[in-house]
Amino acid sequence: MPPQLVIFDFDGTLADSMTFFRGLLPELAQKFRFRQPEGEELEAMRGHPPRDVMRTLGIPGWKLPLIAVHARKRAKAAEAFPLFEGTQALIEALAARGIAVAIVSSNSEAVVRRALGPETCARISAWSCGAAMFGKAKHFRDVIRAVKADPARTIAVGDEIRDIEAAREVGIRSVAVSWGFAPRAALTAAAPDHTFDDGEALKAFLAG
Repeated sequence: MPPQLVIFDFDGTLADSMTFFRGLLPELAQKFRFRQPEGEELEAMRGHPPRDVMRTLGIPGWKLPLIAVHARKRAKAAEAFPLFEGTQALIEALAARGIAVAIVSSNSEAVVRRALGPETCARISAWSCGAAMFGKAKHFRDVIRAVKADPARTIAVGDEIRDIEAAREVGIRSVAVSWGFAPRAALTAAAPDHTFDDGEALKAFLAG
């Protein structure tokens, strides 16, 4: 049975924004006074849960909203993030099958819309952007409610451990993609329902 609703993360799942955020890290570290990881340490942190990374870098929880607001402002002022190959075709294929698509992202809706373009945005049934680092579960519930989807027929697609954890909290299936932020080994350890390494395989699974 096909899903009724597919919820996509944006950064690292639909669009390649990692280069931008890596470049922004020194600015964030200086402005918000946390330790900046470099080289091998930075790469290793991709496989760690967010709370462990915060603890290692000395980022208290109260600073997270401030960091997120600043990062979203900088992202809004940047050029449109490039979409991964096949992103628009994937959303088009889902819409053609009558499967609702939602976007839940920590980024701003304006940034996501600019990257996707008006034609693809017209195929999105629900938006819930500006999600907090640990607040995606609420946003998942919001779009499920907006679309009136059955949670048992809803799938969340993301590239981070927190996407998998939020889906589990809400009681929906999770799909991890390995071309984004977290490495495949870390995603597998978080036990998503499915993991994919390329966009064509993902499209075949969701809309095939």
